[in-house]
Amino acid sequence: MKKIVILGSGESGTGAALLAKRLGYDVLVSDQGAINDVYKTELDAAGIEWEENGHTFKKLLRARLAVKSPGIPGTAPVILALKEKGIETIGEIEFAYRHAGPCTIVAITGTNGKTTTTGLVQHILAHAGLPSRMAGNVGNAFARLVAYDLAAGRNQDKSRVFVLETSSFQLDDTLKFRPNIAVLLNITPDHLDRYNQEMHQYVQSKFRIAQNQKRGDAFITNADDAAINAYLKEHPEAVHCRMEKVRRAALKNGYVRIGRQVAFDVASTSLRGPHNYFNAACAIRVALRLGVSTMNITKALSSYATPEHRMEKVAVINGVTWINDSKATNVDSVYYALQSMDTPTVWIVGGQDKGNDYTPLVPLVRKRVKAIVCLGVDNSEILKFFKKTKKTILETQSAEAAVEAAAGLSESGDSVLLSPACASFDLFQNYEHRGRMFKEAVLKQK
Repeated sequence: MKKIVILGSGESGTGAALLAKRLGYDVLVSDQGAINDVYKTELDAAGIEWEENGHTFKKLLRARLAVKSPGIPGTAPVILALKEKGIETIGEIEFAYRHAGPCTIVAITGTNGKTTTTGLVQHILAHAGLPSRMAGNVGNAFARLVAYDLAAGRNQDKSRVFVLETSSFQLDDTLKFRPNIAVLLNITPDHLDRYNQEMHQYVQSKFRIAQNQKRGDAFITNADDAAINAYLKEHPEAVHCRMEKVRRAALKNGYVRIGRQVAFDVASTSLRGPHNYFNAACAIRVALRLGVSTMNITKALSSYATPEHRMEKVAVINGVTWINDSKATNVDSVYYALQSMDTPTVWIVGGQDKGNDYTPLVPLVRKRVKAIVCLGVDNSEILKFFKKTKKTILETQSAEAAVEAAAGLSESGDSVLLSPACASFDLFQNYEHRGRMFKEAVLKQK
């Protein structure tokens, strides 16, 4: 029996383990940290061996294949040891792809907007009755869904559609992965600590989404993105299939125009701001390529609900609109959020700073923000940067305190926007935890 090691025990690791077990591998899940009890129970039920709080290298180096979590960098000692031994090491997306069977794969990446666009594509396809499922960097692991299909005898069903959100870390661990439709939304500086502070390496990582595409596939991208255009100019060979460039000029007066004849009203949907109109334009193009009618797309757009923690409208209390954008963990995301605000805004910002340059936000803060509430252990950079805007700035260190401060600074007709521009790990478990705590504190006011 072939031995496989799964490094990391989160959703991707557990999904890969279940697929490997289904394929007849002798499976070991190994995690440098603790394994979540939910996943332990699932692994035990499947008869899968696991270890936590450290790797037993003697066991790992017996494997024929290793599947790594995207969070483990290629420079980690365990990865270097596997490579030195000549053991092929791939990611969960790659592993699932190799065993998915005939199907259609839509893969979506970009620094910002991945989750919204992926969810919108899935919503449109499901509304149209296509047998589509969403996976990858959001929701279920791709490998988990492939394992389900193998168990159900559906792995040869050509009608299946997988809509995958793919991060740069996931794409780094792909070799043969080939989506039928790839979407690259945008590229702005992020995660550069993983790429030796080299923006070019990060851009290369994003373009791996198209590396194996061929004639008959489609590559949908942003015609106005400077990093994308610069890379395509320098590497015209990077795309081997039909390329569809979405231009800002196609987004006018709240409508997304496809060609000369078709226009979709997005201003009347739950989507807010030009950046989300662009995300909608990409999702619409994907749906059209998969044969969804304009009528079904229009109906699906009208029933779409914004994902949790992404410009999510929480409540209107005493005339003040409260918005949860906890997923905005970088400056670019916050820029789009502030750009979409059309009322005086109290902005809640802060967390674990990633060396942010807040310069692009200053004009928007001056124009659209009436006061700033810091939510973080160390707010020194934010205070230093926005002191020159002469806005009222308060410091807090809990979601409840931030909401209380924002309520005192706002009045009927205003909005309060949680859009942190920072990671959450100084005060919260992750951005979801931060968003939930914010929402709970908001709703306590009612």
